[in-house]
Amino acid sequence: MIERYNVTGMSCAACQARVEKAVSAVTGVESCAVSLLTNSMGVEGNASPKDIIKAVEKAGYGAYLSTDSNNEQNDDTSIPIDNEVPVLKKRLIRSIVFLVLLMYLSMGHNMLSLPVPGFLNNPAAVGVTQMLIALVVMHFNKKFFTSGFRSLLARSPNMDTLVALGSGTSFVYSLVMLYMIFYYMSTGDHMRAMDLQMGLYFETAAMIPALITVGKLLEAISKGRTTDALKSLISLSPKRATILIDGEESKVDIKDVGPGDIIIVRPGESIPVDAVITEGGAAIDESALTGESVPADKKAGDSIYAATINTSGYIKAKAVNVGKDTALSKIIALVSDAAATKAPIARIADKVSAVFVPFVIALALLTLVIWLLVGKSFAFSIARAISVLVISCPCALGLATPVAIMVGNGVGAKNGILFKTAASQETAGKIRVCALDKTGTVTEGRPEVTDILPLPPYDESKLMSIALSLESRSEHPLAKAISDHCFKNGALKLDISDFKETAGKGVCAVTDNTVIRGGSLSAIASVFGNDKQCDKLCNDLSAQGKTPVLFTCNDEIAGIIALSDTIKPDSVDAVKQLQNMGIEVVMITGDNENTAKAIAKQAGIDNIYSSVLPDGKEKVIRELQSKYGTAAMVGDGINDAPALTRADVGIAIGKGTDIAVDSADIVVMRSTLSDVAAATRLSRATIRNIHQNLFWAFFYNVICIPLAAGFYSALFGSSFEMNPMVGAAAMSISSFTVCMNALRLDLVDIHNSSKDKKIKSISKNNNIKEYDTMQKTMTIEGMMCPHCEANVKKALEAIDGVTSAEVSHEKGQAVVTLESAVDDAVLTKAVEDKDYTVKGIA
Repeated sequence: MIERYNVTGMSCAACQARVEKAVSAVTGVESCAVSLLTNSMGVEGNASPKDIIKAVEKAGYGAYLSTDSNNEQNDDTSIPIDNEVPVLKKRLIRSIVFLVLLMYLSMGHNMLSLPVPGFLNNPAAVGVTQMLIALVVMHFNKKFFTSGFRSLLARSPNMDTLVALGSGTSFVYSLVMLYMIFYYMSTGDHMRAMDLQMGLYFETAAMIPALITVGKLLEAISKGRTTDALKSLISLSPKRATILIDGEESKVDIKDVGPGDIIIVRPGESIPVDAVITEGGAAIDESALTGESVPADKKAGDSIYAATINTSGYIKAKAVNVGKDTALSKIIALVSDAAATKAPIARIADKVSAVFVPFVIALALLTLVIWLLVGKSFAFSIARAISVLVISCPCALGLATPVAIMVGNGVGAKNGILFKTAASQETAGKIRVCALDKTGTVTEGRPEVTDILPLPPYDESKLMSIALSLESRSEHPLAKAISDHCFKNGALKLDISDFKETAGKGVCAVTDNTVIRGGSLSAIASVFGNDKQCDKLCNDLSAQGKTPVLFTCNDEIAGIIALSDTIKPDSVDAVKQLQNMGIEVVMITGDNENTAKAIAKQAGIDNIYSSVLPDGKEKVIRELQSKYGTAAMVGDGINDAPALTRADVGIAIGKGTDIAVDSADIVVMRSTLSDVAAATRLSRATIRNIHQNLFWAFFYNVICIPLAAGFYSALFGSSFEMNPMVGAAAMSISSFTVCMNALRLDLVDIHNSSKDKKIKSISKNNNIKEYDTMQKTMTIEGMMCPHCEANVKKALEAIDGVTSAEVSHEKGQAVVTLESAVDDAVLTKAVEDKDYTVKGIA
């Protein structure tokens, strides 16, 4: 689980890197990702919040848990309330007022001979007045100096350090010049004093922090816009609800609604919590959650969700999930958690940012020394050094990735596509092969019985009784369709005992000392052998795209019930879109080959893996990764969870099981394959935007730092010299430009396939690699909870040769799947290093 914190005092990517380094060093922290965009931090591990906050404070910054009620922020997200923009506006307005006076004195009077009061008609008076006004402006912007010099003393300089050094150096140099003016005035050399007056840099000392504040304000405004999608999700949360109390309607605060309460929702009202309709019916606009614009018809027994809107109809519903357990709150948590993670591509900027500020300070000193050595004046040399300090911008590097990730995440959320992490958002654009589960993914997942085929001496009634008795106990979607059909047609349920369901092997039970079974042709054949008549019937049904389920009574086959599942309306187009993007599409199903071929043909899929048992899907994914590279798995069932976890990108259909959704990296809320293509398209657009941002951030510094240092002036003349104030303005604009470029992602139509570019699929091997696997079962003591399971699983799967580890704290064991020999001592050490005890390995 990721614990979210808000971090205060960060100003640039160097700050971000220092906080990450400090927190990562805390014992118990497994991973840490700091977002400069949202001033937030996601920490994974078992370290105490107190130790984490202490580490941040020791690094020179502040931190608090995002769920801390003592802090003024929304409880649903790690996005803090925006107090930055009003503060920056106030600071900037004050600075501008005094800057106007300062510029009038320094430029208007000195250069243009504009009139000033009589007492300012001497260089010393003008210099002192400029100094005082500059001090006022610097005081308004004292945050740069306190943060900058504190970071410098802590040997972790940041962007504020560059601003403080640039402005401070200008002020100190001007102060020395002012003393010299007093000296020449005292000796009567007024002409020399007048000349020195023209070399004062007090306006530069004041202008630098003021211009940087302009950039900070623009950056804060644009950063705020990048989180608009998340803020709009938060704003959807209803604040009040109407509930029944002792038979009377009562308006209550949303926090007072509990599970089991009966809520009332009238047309036009938002649904306050997740609930199940108990009375009435309505058309519910679920676009806020799924992106689906057409209202869904709901009746008694159907589920409804918080923040969706009742467009017509009066309904009563029983509250099921409230507060942070609602679907909306979980979506908000997913989006904000993704903001607290870091995309792999961001590591490039992180590495540069970690050394960027010290490098710039060293470069500024080198610039000063070189110009002095070649004979330039100290005033010229110091101006070049100051320009280098103030034009260098680590902020643009730090913002290049997170702003694009956040905007892309928002675009996805608005379209019902949820990326759980920044890494998944990046990886989705690199998919080379996409494996699709059949039932509920390619097809509707609502199979219906099409054929009842009893075999003598059994009749239709007896066959349906056997089927109803077995399948009513199973959770399999085919079982539900069969039991519903048999029940509606008057079948009698038998008294059964010793019911047993085995994944991929079917169901069996005992009734009146008779063993009855139900399952696929292969499952039944593995017990009784092949039957030519059944084989032919099943093959004929499969060729029609139907799924045959066989039922037996003792050692006799009682008959076959066939079901058919239609493909979703958009599956054909979605498969074509993925293929046009250069993605190999395959289908994985537990159905037999004939049925799989029939469905695949309708969907336009050439490659299929049929008769795959649940534990075999994960192996297929490994084979696809070996052959093609980056693999995605799309599924919705419990049996898809291992494959979703194994895939580079696991994509869960939103209406699937909780286990599938929890195992996936991306959740498609609308349950349509078209959104899988849209997610890939959005990921590619986001990656392009990040590349653009990184290019401009690097390009800006590569071009502008030599300009500020005077390198171009040495080659092409003084017309290429840069004033420090121009450098400060350029620095301000760079971060703003990166943020605004990221906002262009809002304009991307992720459902438009007309501009798709095919990326050539690269096969690593000519043949699919087969893995010889073996399993070991470890008995482990000391595991108490799912967190313990996660620790053991992570430790075991980090071992070379281990492909997966299924861990259960309830059973006290771990089933480890190996692709090569691993010594028992290695497995034992990995577990015991996590403070658990291995009692045995079988």
